[in-house]
Amino acid sequence: MKALRFYAPEDVRLEDVPEPTCGPDEIKLRVRNCSTCGTDVKIFHNGHQNLTPPRIIGHEIAGEVVEVGANVNATYGSRFGVEWQVGDRAQVIAAVPCGECYECRKGWMAVCQNQTSVGYQYDGGFAEYMIVPRQVLQVDGLNPIPDNVGYDEASAAEPFACAINAQELLGIEPGDTVVVFGAGPIGCMHIRIARGVHQAGPVYLVDVNAERLKMSAEAVQPDETIDGSEVDVVERVMELTGGRGADVVITATAANVTQEQAISMAARNGRISFFGGLPKTDPFIRCDSNLVHYRQLHIHGANGSAPEHNKRALEYISTGQVPVKDLITRHVPLEQVLDAFTIVKNGEAIKVTVEP
Repeated sequence: MKALRFYAPEDVRLEDVPEPTCGPDEIKLRVRNCSTCGTDVKIFHNGHQNLTPPRIIGHEIAGEVVEVGANVNATYGSRFGVEWQVGDRAQVIAAVPCGECYECRKGWMAVCQNQTSVGYQYDGGFAEYMIVPRQVLQVDGLNPIPDNVGYDEASAAEPFACAINAQELLGIEPGDTVVVFGAGPIGCMHIRIARGVHQAGPVYLVDVNAERLKMSAEAVQPDETIDGSEVDVVERVMELTGGRGADVVITATAANVTQEQAISMAARNGRISFFGGLPKTDPFIRCDSNLVHYRQLHIHGANGSAPEHNKRALEYISTGQVPVKDLITRHVPLEQVLDAFTIVKNGEAIKVTVEP
């Protein structure tokens, strides 16, 4: 079968590899869609400390069950209420909690200290077939796709789940003013969740790439777009809010300055999500601690999700509460997967999905 394997930074090869075999505690999928994200681009150029080469990468996965291990339904079916059959459609979690550590037992699976990941420790979805390992199955991490949800939409449930996790921590209330930094697919999903799930008030989208800002604005219709390369973002948000600031600020971009701006523009009792991680070579920001102190600001980190967030994402997509179909603006075959990485890097599409 064809698969994209990572060997070293900038040594990523689309090649023929043996089709994987399914063990008794595993499920084999025919991958239908594996969507791409900025993390894939980072892996391409820099690798990752948890990724052992050679490794098939890709972690936003939806596919069709083609084989069910002999022990799967007896072991996991009764526990989770799912009897897997050949032909079932399924979405796979990416972040895999252990289910046993202190954090997991507290219900904090998104920050499991023993977390492993599909496409890192386990072969991922940029391939014709993949194995869903027992580590995924034992935490209920393989999810049936609702009948009215396409494979491409289901593959977007994984990043969607990460955004759900972040917003769960923010306590967004109806009418809250929300600012989202980053006009990529995650920024767009954050806007849709803030409105569709939490009934947010005015939502403002910020980016420094005018073309990407325009493309995303056409899809998600923020109340205003702010080009950070043209105006003082903090000043503009203060103007738009009558000097009060934003109730919620989400930095869905890997830029230090956006986190600093988020603190400066937050209203009293404002909630801030540092959703986008910063470069490991420059992870520090200047924080006006007095703003945090006197405005009673709440700053949250968030980067991943728990299995339950993936299920909720599929539910929101299925009900139409948070649509994602129109955010998937490019479909490419597996043979052109490296082109997909270039499209993502250049910001030429909102969401790109690969179809093996």
